Amino acid sequence: MKLYQTDLKKIMILGGLFLFTAIQLTFGQSKVEELDKLLQLYHEYGKFNGSALVAEQGKVVYKNGLGMANMEWDIENQANTKHRLGSITKQFTAMLILQLAEEGKLDLNAPISDYLPDYPNDSDPKITTHHLLTHTSGIPNYTAFPGFFKDESRDPYQPDDFIKKFENKDLEFTPGEKFNYSNSGYFLLGVIIEKVSGKTYEEMLQEKIFKPLNMNGSGYDHHDEILKNRATGYEKQGRNFINSRYIDMTIPYAAGSLYSTVEDLYLWDQALYTNKLLSKEYMELYFKPYVKAFGETHYAYGWGVGYDRIGNSKDSVYTISHGGGINGFNTIISRSPSDKTLVVLLNNTGGAPLNQMTRSIRGVLKGKSYDLPKKSAAYEMQGVIEEEGIEAGIAHFNKIKDNETYDLSENEMNQIGYQLMGKEMVEEASKVFKLNMDAFPESFNVYDSYAEAQMKLGNNEEAINYYKKSVEMNPGNQNGIDMLKKLGVDIADETEEVVVPDEILESYVGKYELSPGFVLTITKEGSQLSGQATGQSKVDIFPKSETLFYLKVVMAQIEFNKGDNGKIESLTLYQNGQEMTGKRLAE
Repeated sequence: MKLYQTDLKKIMILGGLFLFTAIQLTFGQSKVEELDKLLQLYHEYGKFNGSALVAEQGKVVYKNGLGMANMEWDIENQANTKHRLGSITKQFTAMLILQLAEEGKLDLNAPISDYLPDYPNDSDPKITTHHLLTHTSGIPNYTAFPGFFKDESRDPYQPDDFIKKFENKDLEFTPGEKFNYSNSGYFLLGVIIEKVSGKTYEEMLQEKIFKPLNMNGSGYDHHDEILKNRATGYEKQGRNFINSRYIDMTIPYAAGSLYSTVEDLYLWDQALYTNKLLSKEYMELYFKPYVKAFGETHYAYGWGVGYDRIGNSKDSVYTISHGGGINGFNTIISRSPSDKTLVVLLNNTGGAPLNQMTRSIRGVLKGKSYDLPKKSAAYEMQGVIEEEGIEAGIAHFNKIKDNETYDLSENEMNQIGYQLMGKEMVEEASKVFKLNMDAFPESFNVYDSYAEAQMKLGNNEEAINYYKKSVEMNPGNQNGIDMLKKLGVDIADETEEVVVPDEILESYVGKYELSPGFVLTITKEGSQLSGQATGQSKVDIFPKSETLFYLKVVMAQIEFNKGDNGKIESLTLYQNGQEMTGKRLAE
């Protein structure tokens, strides 16, 4: 629990102007057709089912619904279909907080105890509203609590009562020290909004945002209300879909309770280019990059900001984006201020590859190359497992895994394993995790998952071996460390800090070209090495040995390679089961 119009010279004569208009119309039409073909292919392969909108230069160039809003009644998705947004909600919560701050009713840097006097806040420094907005408070994320979705998520709560679920938990770090995504922080922001305004969170949304912007298809989702055009949430299971699990919407609250349409989110996007909701000063605070997050971006107030790739090219564009996921829905809104491009994808069948889709859509708009979707080898295997059993599923997987028409995803394989475990098919899950290990041997996460299955099967020695391997590959794998402790293992050796001499660290500093135009720059500040790829943010890297380093923010490792002369001549980046080697560039 992440676009452009071709520049043409003006033609001053009347005939030329007519020709210019015709060229633009043809070009625009071809882009629309290409966008539709791309999204239809994602739908055909079972990878997108929902509503989509694309805007360029502030104008809508494509909007459509694909697949079913309700599969039982064959009701199709449309542009006005209402989808749950999940964490896209956070940008609206942040907007309300900034509006209250601009009105002088709230200080972003004051302790939250000023507004929530009963909330325990004895840390030093104190937790502030700014910390909550940027996920730097250290408050544990309630959706990550063991058994939370099984034990808590179906029951309704009043906000003040639900806070008690996490208010007395130990902080994970000193407030302001680092970023750690926490729904608990945004839940508290909703309570602060209510305390300061004297109105409910829902009333404030309607009064301060939705009504002024005529976002009539947006609101706080309530299960008991009859809501016209509301999509049903589904989850992928093999070749089929199932109804998603119920969640009471008082649980996500200000962290993820809203619904909207792609058309309303376009209105929202356009308003953010104005000062209708906030002054220029506060709009700048809203989008300011405050803290490194997720490796390639920074976190603002309810938004991730940073550079993202255009198609599969090495070109990138600065984006303001956020995704969301909540039982049966996953969503993304991605804005590019440089040319007022907008991509909104609202999917009601769980885990669609929305980041990949967004990059490909930008590729279409910019005239760059992009990746087309492929059929899922993992889901094909799952379908055979359901119909014919695990051995037939594995045989089918081995037959198709190297076929060019299929895509093999570590994440999808992992999902299937956990779905099987959820059905108490642990032996079958173990075999799927084993396939994932064989396919992605450079990923620490596949060993962690396999170890969990072995532990459930009572094979503790096997579980220990693979948890150790996972932690050895990524010392930042806290789950693996916790499980080893639970299994009674002394983890001192696994967590021992590796110290690399300064002169060796200094020898790694330089630029390494992983592919034409795509360079990974290694820098050193004190005893800390950092890496920064072209168009991306700088991230710290940590030693596992003198030559092998790992990242904490993403699942990746970097190995420095010596040449015959004993000097560093290249590095190898291991990520997502793949590896790229880049030669060192001459200074």
